[in-house]
Amino acid sequence: MPTTWFITGASRGFGREWTTAALERGDAVAATARDPRTLDDLVARFGDRLLPLRLDVTDREAVLAAVARAHGHLGRLDVVVNNAGYGQFGMIEEVSEAEARAQFDTNVFGALFVTQAALPYLREQGSGHLLQVSSIGGISAFPNIGIYNASKWALEALSQSLAAEVAGFGVKVTIIEPGAYSTDWGGASARHATPHPAYDTFREEAAEQRRARAGNPGDPVATREAVLRIVDAEDPPLRVFLGDGPLAIATRDYESRLATWRAWEPVSVAAHGGSTA
Repeated sequence: MPTTWFITGASRGFGREWTTAALERGDAVAATARDPRTLDDLVARFGDRLLPLRLDVTDREAVLAAVARAHGHLGRLDVVVNNAGYGQFGMIEEVSEAEARAQFDTNVFGALFVTQAALPYLREQGSGHLLQVSSIGGISAFPNIGIYNASKWALEALSQSLAAEVAGFGVKVTIIEPGAYSTDWGGASARHATPHPAYDTFREEAAEQRRARAGNPGDPVATREAVLRIVDAEDPPLRVFLGDGPLAIATRDYESRLATWRAWEPVSVAAHGGSTA
């Protein structure tokens, strides 16, 4: 039986690649986009196996309606991909309240709404797989994208708790953590805070660091097979990197954290108070 998918942010980037991959192997997909006309070429290729849906994931009622429509059209939901999101650039001091709230509305609350809308169907059928698209920036953090990092850290925490809560219902959760890829994440889809001149020099340094981290960016098309393998796995990972750069970043980051925690362990223990015997 073909796998059924619900994918947000399917108009471009990873969402479009994974929609295409699923359709090409014979699966059925409900694909959402703010402008579903961006999916017209896929509708022409794959017909009624693709259900294009207009959706702004920050609208909870619209999310509930879209997931219900997808379930009614497909008959079930096997894989739910929370991919919709964008990058907010700006130093922490520069980011406005509106920009910070908008970043969390899309990257965190959007994923929360889709997850909450899908779970009743997944629980009832006793199966399903939620793919939460995070980032290497969801376990590490970098200058000039701190609010974006914060949103992905929140998604990581939400998803790890979720995995424990739904395992007993036969529902699986995988947090996907891509490194640098040749998508428009830092281009047309990105948003930028108004720059403060105090950070101009450091901004250039941070941009140079980001270019160095990106190195040779990955090919989004190459992620298709990886995601299909994750979806088809009998025991999929809770977390998985995409790309050959994130593991090195994570290793340096976590080794540094562990070293600091160990160095300060006497202070930590003393702060417990009372007897430690």
